[in-house]
Amino acid sequence: MKITEKEFNALTGEETITEREETKAEKEAREAFIANQVQLQAEAEANATAKAALLAKLGITAEEAVLLLS
Repeated sequence: MKITEKEFNALTGEETITEREETKAEKEAREAFIANQVQLQAEAEANATAKAALLAKLGITAEEAVLLLS
């Protein structure tokens, strides 16, 4: 994957843009981040499903649950 870096020198007003290939460490970090995001999304969806099932079992809406807990 290409990485674009932009450097701005405030003293001279010069802007330098360079493109380079990502390093092995950057690639590993990016892939770990993506895997973590996928896991977090799956957990959030599982929690939402469990919450919806509980509310259905209790026969109340999310708004009614908020009122009960406040």
